[in-house]
Formats: sequence, structure tokens, C-alpha cells
Amino acid sequence: MQFKDYYKVLGVERGASEDEVKKAFRKLARKHHPDVSRTAGAAARMQALNEAYDVLRAPQKRAPYDQVGQ
Repeated sequence: MQFKDYYKVLGVERGASEDEVKKAFRKLARKHHPDVSRTAGAAARMQALNEAYDVLRAPQKRAPYDQVGQ
């Protein structure tokens, strides 16, 4: 299994606050949502954004992810 850098997916720094993560996710979700974006791969991009946001928004999921990522 390949390591995915969720911080890079959302375009935020490692030390980003929960609010910064939320703002970045919402901005990218509006841009890449399959109902809005007609580009190829929009659904896959949105799936990656959802996965990254799910991990980084919750402190109990983010802490283990940060330990593995270092």
C-alpha cells in the first residue's frame, strides 16, 4: 500500500489547524465536485479529497496518521 500525503491533497501545511483544513476542503470540493466540474477524473479527485478530509479533520485519526507519515 502506497502512503498518501493527505496534506498535499488538500494543499495545507502539516501544522494546519482544523479550521484551515476545513476551509481548504470546502474550497477544493466546490471546484472539483463531479456535478460542477466536467473535467475527466473529477469523481476520483473528489474521492481523494473526501478521504483526506476524513482523516485530517478528526484529531483521533490525525494523530496516528501524523506518526506514520514522519
